[in-house]
Amino acid sequence: MSKSRQSSFRRILVSRILLIFVPVLLVGEILALNKARSSLLATARKNLTASAISRRDEILAAIASLKTSLQLASQTVPLKTGSLPEIEEFLIQLSRQLPNRIQCIQLTDVRNGNLINSTCSDKPIAQLQLPLSDEGFQVATVLSPKPGITGRSNQGSQLQLLLSVPVYSSTGELIYGLSVQSVVYQQKTEKPGSLMGNTIIIAADGTILAHPQIEKVGRDIAKITDEAKVQKIIQNAISGENKPINLHLKSSGESIVGYAAIPNIANIQPQQQWIVITFTSLDNALLGLEEITLILIVLTVGLIAASLLTSLYVAPYLARPVEKLRDYALNLHLHQEIEPIPHDLEIREFNQLAQALNQMVERLKAWAEELELAWKEAKTANQVKSHFLATTSHELRNPLNIIINCIRLVTDGLCDSREEEMDFLQRADETAIHLLGIINDILDISKIEAGKLSVVTEPIDLRKLLMEVINLQSVNIQQKGLQLQCQLIDQEIPVNVDPSKLKQVIINIISNATKFTDEGSISVNAEIQPSDTDKSVVIVTVKDTGIGIDPSQQSKLFRPFVMVDNRSTRKFSGTGLGLAISRNLIELMGGSITLNSEGINQGTTVTITLPLINKSLLSPPPIDSDNSSDDNGNEPPQKMEASSNNDNVNEENLGDVLNPTSSYFPGIKTPI
Repeated sequence: MSKSRQSSFRRILVSRILLIFVPVLLVGEILALNKARSSLLATARKNLTASAISRRDEILAAIASLKTSLQLASQTVPLKTGSLPEIEEFLIQLSRQLPNRIQCIQLTDVRNGNLINSTCSDKPIAQLQLPLSDEGFQVATVLSPKPGITGRSNQGSQLQLLLSVPVYSSTGELIYGLSVQSVVYQQKTEKPGSLMGNTIIIAADGTILAHPQIEKVGRDIAKITDEAKVQKIIQNAISGENKPINLHLKSSGESIVGYAAIPNIANIQPQQQWIVITFTSLDNALLGLEEITLILIVLTVGLIAASLLTSLYVAPYLARPVEKLRDYALNLHLHQEIEPIPHDLEIREFNQLAQALNQMVERLKAWAEELELAWKEAKTANQVKSHFLATTSHELRNPLNIIINCIRLVTDGLCDSREEEMDFLQRADETAIHLLGIINDILDISKIEAGKLSVVTEPIDLRKLLMEVINLQSVNIQQKGLQLQCQLIDQEIPVNVDPSKLKQVIINIISNATKFTDEGSISVNAEIQPSDTDKSVVIVTVKDTGIGIDPSQQSKLFRPFVMVDNRSTRKFSGTGLGLAISRNLIELMGGSITLNSEGINQGTTVTITLPLINKSLLSPPPIDSDNSSDDNGNEPPQKMEASSNNDNVNEENLGDVLNPTSSYFPGIKTPI
């Protein structure tokens, strides 16, 4: 029975779908609105910039056309040699031929400043100032008159320009100055929704030359908007940049602007360049955003309604298979007689889930059996550990007793001779070394369990290390009457290992082989083989003909606190930690160690695998000289030796050890 705070699968499914779907829709709507707003603003800026460039080109085209007309007119014969009636007739025809934007044409005598002829008024509109620009023109700006001034009609804010050109006589004498006052740009009214924008034309010093509101012409633009932003616009326009900047105009509020610079058409100072600014209000730029918002709201409401209906339809369809699986699981939990798990569900995934549930039940049954078996093994392992502790305490107590007794016999003066005292002290020393080995094993296994065992690797010649170990262990092997068979390749075997730890492992393995072999032989082989990776490996095998191990028990040998045969262990003494320590040391050096035995009394083979390294990493061999010394006058180090029956065995006579005819250890031989 469900608890009061719990809910059904169907209700949770519907609520979760809505809980996820609705916020996603709202977030999507907000992101879409922000994206639409950004796109509209970007489009507005592009259109306004294009409009500013278009109007700049329009102004430049009008000025170029006006210059061309004046230049041609100044070269005509009537102006150079004609009489006053001819000049008047020529100017009337010229005013008819020029565009309608021409407001006034005047011809002035530069010699006395008298007005020769005018189409507008009796007052001169310009005086020709010499010298002229390189183009031969004189250009000046005429501000639009304020409403009501001079009684002239105002058709809107205009950009007016006054151009003057000299007229020379046929003899090359400057006689007249031809001046034209013309409108080069007429303000256009922006329609709602249009992104062409209104136009403001300013000089580089901030003076307004043209403005939609004529009363602002001639004022400083800094007085109607932010001066810092205006200066930024002027700098960007003159340098050719077009970074987006918004202005807050008193007439239209927050406005989006585009701008472009008009080159120095009058060849005057750079600060007198003109800047064309097209602007539109922020509301006009975002005029289509309201429609987009309305569409998104309608779409969101429709999607929420559709998702609700879909959830109500899908929930029962998904819930029925879950309910069937629930009933099956409840009956299984109550250990009731149940029918087979449902497998005719309409959804493939639920059929797969039913099949997986059935397989899981079968696996649980198998795991229960394995768990019971593992519990028994754990119980046995605990008993073995307890036995190990008892054995270890025995292994520690006996050497301690021997050491204490030997020392007391000497210190109490119970020995009959000096030789007997030395014998007891020698026995105490050997027993102390044996006790130290046991303690070292226990400390090593403690470090292994604590994860603190480490090695310090260095490149060495494995063949040389094997020779040293064989040299040390050959005495023990010979004393038991066993044969030592060795097969080492006749070349360097470069490996990167911890020499002392690796020597400890190999000595332990050969010692075990010697300990558990009563008759037969022990063979030590080393060979290089290619591996699955790019690097080759060296394989060292130690094989004996001893008591062997049951194959079913071999996997336990590398576990600490686990002994295969406690009776054999007690017979041969020891803690049983050697192989566990050896495995961890070899793995820390990047290698592996395995053990194999065909069965009881069929011998044992231990295999060590180590990766090879480049021979160039090995240190160069020291200079070998019988009576040589180093630069400091020190004697060369002596080679390691092991003695037996007063005979020395070292690396120099290792060939005799491996020779079947050797006089040192007759029981040692090499394989044929």
